[in-house]
Amino acid sequence: MVGYPPAVTSSNESRSPAYADPGSGTYAILMSLLCAVVILSGIGAAKGVVFGPIITDGGFFLFPLAYVLGDVISEVFGLKAARRAIYMSFGVNLLAVLCYAVIIALPGFDDDYGIEKQAALEGALGPVWQVVLAGLVGYVVGQSINSVIMTRMKRRDGERRLISRMASATGLGELADTILFCTIAATAIGIDSVGQWANYTAFGYLYKMIVQYAALPATAAVVTRIKRREPTYQAALAEQGH
Repeated sequence: MVGYPPAVTSSNESRSPAYADPGSGTYAILMSLLCAVVILSGIGAAKGVVFGPIITDGGFFLFPLAYVLGDVISEVFGLKAARRAIYMSFGVNLLAVLCYAVIIALPGFDDDYGIEKQAALEGALGPVWQVVLAGLVGYVVGQSINSVIMTRMKRRDGERRLISRMASATGLGELADTILFCTIAATAIGIDSVGQWANYTAFGYLYKMIVQYAALPATAAVVTRIKRREPTYQAALAEQGH
């Protein structure tokens, strides 16, 4: 059983849960990791992947990590800090898409290798804008739902029931995210039928839930460790009389 800080007992404390200062180095590290995961997911998701009857994309193994990081940020630093991380990660992703467009547009060598390389770049990076759009819509909606549920449940429960609120928030956030993302990104990876879309969406959601629910104990342990080692979080607890 993961150890948690003492439970909140007063109604005033439950209305004002403790959060760390987002100016800390820990927040900067978590946001940087989130930005990297989102950019790499956008590139990977442009490739359709088939495992027998299962249809997915090349970013399937990365994206659950974005929600794990979102859970940690929401729980430790709060809703405003989580939203800032969400917007920053997609701002960086949009910048990456603009850079891909410039790279593709730049004149290359006209020999066989240069032409082959240009075609490969266009095929690999050209559809990324559609995947990024899908990710922007799906992830902003899904992570916003995730963060709101996390912070509202924390306001009610204080330091208790961490795994419960992560499970609830993740399930609803990922559902909205997966439906929106798969619908917008489907044609970018070659999906052209309702059956393929249903396969892609159902597997995506099921896979993410299995991975993230399996990771809940480890995520809770990381959250607890950060809380205990983050001076500003401990200071916030002390102010509330913990």
